[in-house]
Amino acid sequence: MSSESAVNIPAEMIHYGMTKTAQIAIARGLAETTAGTEITVNSILAGPTLSEGVEEFVSQMAASQGKDIATVEKEFFQTLRPSSLLQRFATPEEVANLVTYVASPLSRATNGAPLRVEGGIIRAAI
Repeated sequence: MSSESAVNIPAEMIHYGMTKTAQIAIARGLAETTAGTEITVNSILAGPTLSEGVEEFVSQMAASQGKDIATVEKEFFQTLRPSSLLQRFATPEEVANLVTYVASPLSRATNGAPLRVEGGIIRAAI
């Protein structure tokens, strides 16, 4: 599991973006090491996801600012992730759908790839 922050390194989380970029490099290197085998190694670039921790953080932020959760989420995407095409947090289930595919035999020809489930934050077609 990597993150869209590997490509769009947030100014407020350079350390996080660096580690996520390293994960992609390691996955690609491992995929090359296992070339010609039945082993596949990919990276999943998840975007902002409404995990339990994020949900708690957003709730606390909303309470401290006297705003509702929907307003805080909207402002987050307007100010910190304006390139998001989804303009909301992904659900854990939406991310899990890609994980399920990658872990299944259906993805046998997908190898060495950074796969995006980031709501369109990364401003690149490829």
